[in-house]
Amino acid sequence: MTFEPGAFEALIEPARCGNQQAQQELWHAHRRWVAAIILAHRPKTVEVEDLLQDVAVKFVSKIHTLRDDRAFRPWLRQIAINICRGAARSSKVALRFTGPSREDLDHSVRGVVGEPATPEASADEELEKKDYAQRILSKVLSLPASYREPLVLRCMRSLSYQQISEILDLPVTTIETRLARARRMLREEIAAEQNDGFHS
Repeated sequence: MTFEPGAFEALIEPARCGNQQAQQELWHAHRRWVAAIILAHRPKTVEVEDLLQDVAVKFVSKIHTLRDDRAFRPWLRQIAINICRGAARSSKVALRFTGPSREDLDHSVRGVVGEPATPEASADEELEKKDYAQRILSKVLSLPASYREPLVLRCMRSLSYQQISEILDLPVTTIETRLARARRMLREEIAAEQNDGFHS
């Protein structure tokens, strides 16, 4: 589910006052990009779904503390990041994401490569596409967080620059710059990998 500017602001006040229906609607409207934030920040040893449940619990228990409706998305993002940091401390691993798990890759690969292969496609072609998507996703998730996070939101959740700027609480121009830099870094890494393969 995507969201439009102003579409869910009317739910924030009743959610803050304990209206469970409003809380549910708010959560379901934002759950997918929260999962993308978690994917960008989680420690390798913890599953995305587990952290997503933790964020949902924290969201419900802390929504009454939100003071500014306009800050809802940055507030929810910060909850997700804090949950990831807590998980990293608990599992005694670095906050830095070092690579996607097989489960994350299986869930995310379709968003990277587009539509699944047609029935006519050979098994070899399908495996090759999946392997390529896994390698690209691994590279995306190894980028610095300031570049990784907007790229995941843009490419895997198809959010607009404006939506990403609201979530990250940054100017649209900053989002544009970071996305351009992230794509350039990816192209450089892919080119370097191809050159290494050519010379090996």
